[in-house]
Amino acid sequence: MASSLILRSSRLHQFYQLTKPRVVSLIVFTAVIGMFLATPGWVPLAPLLAGTFGIALVAGAAAAVNCLVEQKIDAVMARTRARPLPRGTITSAETLAFSGVVGGIGLFVLYTWVNEITMWLTLATFVGYAIVYTVILKPMTPQNIVIGGASGAMPPVLGWAAVTGEVSHDALLLFLIIFAWTPPHFWALALYRKLEYAKAGVPMLPVTHGDKFTRLHVLLYTVILVAVTLLPFATKMSGLIYLASAVVLGAVFLYYAIGIYIHYSDRLAQRTFRYSIVYLTALFAALLVDHYLRF
Repeated sequence: MASSLILRSSRLHQFYQLTKPRVVSLIVFTAVIGMFLATPGWVPLAPLLAGTFGIALVAGAAAAVNCLVEQKIDAVMARTRARPLPRGTITSAETLAFSGVVGGIGLFVLYTWVNEITMWLTLATFVGYAIVYTVILKPMTPQNIVIGGASGAMPPVLGWAAVTGEVSHDALLLFLIIFAWTPPHFWALALYRKLEYAKAGVPMLPVTHGDKFTRLHVLLYTVILVAVTLLPFATKMSGLIYLASAVVLGAVFLYYAIGIYIHYSDRLAQRTFRYSIVYLTALFAALLVDHYLRF
């Protein structure tokens, strides 16, 4: 009885791992921030709970499809070889069924308890990430991260639409921030994982164009990112608290990017990748704090 319970809980944990919980947590976080920024007051409970739940389920389903398509790549990379599919603890058929059920429930929740536009935008994001990016772009072009970044930048737009039923220019600014953040974030990772990507046959920028070219583009995209993060203040979407936070956080990111360009090391690239996650989280938190203190 006890061993059966342990086995069941272990299987549930394996399916849970398919959803890439750490990645989905950042997706959900930025979506929820989008919800709060969409209104000067408190977010109504229904779109907050149902929207968060539905977006999380569809994001998890997209992650499972990504794991399914990339299982052979994952098997040869150190950071992903322990995932359920490369280890054989979950089959491809089980993964496909799991993704269909979880994603279907998520879309149903969004359609029924949120609104149609959020459901359709979330479905488009699913297709963009699971199909366009994972199946088409990633094995085809070193610009996969840049083009496919559009799907990864959608969560705050989804959150905004869940509350307002529309997509405003402010929501698109949030989209633009994540879109500009994605290349330096992933290319920092690709730099110190270059040999693994080459072995897996993935045409990431350091593999196809070399380290120096990639390091320059990490710096250039970081400059673009810092400039883009000033737009919410320029458009009066946010105030001085956000501006100060964006400047300080951006200065640190630029410090890392300049360091990568001038005196690269794998350790510095790892630190840059980790900081980029902290950066995005802190930046969106600053948007939220500034928003409510102003209103």
